[in-house]
Amino acid sequence: MIIALVILGILVCIFLVLIILIQNPKGGGLASGFSSSNNIVGVQRTGDILEKSTWGMAIAIMVISVLVNVSGPKTGAAIKTDSKIQEQIDKTATPSAIPSFQQPAKTDSTSK
Repeated sequence: MIIALVILGILVCIFLVLIILIQNPKGGGLASGFSSSNNIVGVQRTGDILEKSTWGMAIAIMVISVLVNVSGPKTGAAIKTDSKIQEQIDKTATPSAIPSFQQPAKTDSTSK
């Protein structure tokens, strides 16, 4: 489920980038390129369609990210992993007995 939501989120992000790149920041973009053909096809405001699709994709990204966060594994839950890396981490995490440092043997420096 989570993988499907992540893939869907990536696809929505790609579509959002493409829709934003089609638009011109000064109001032209794809809408100005087809201004004469808009009247023939019947669509007079291509900018409105691009703007509404931009908002729709942005809202979809927010909803998908919340769904991934809610359906994901909980941080406090114990997750069983049978990997060698986890076993190594568990072995190093247990404290071992630290040997006390031994004082070097004193030599008698008074006898010459």
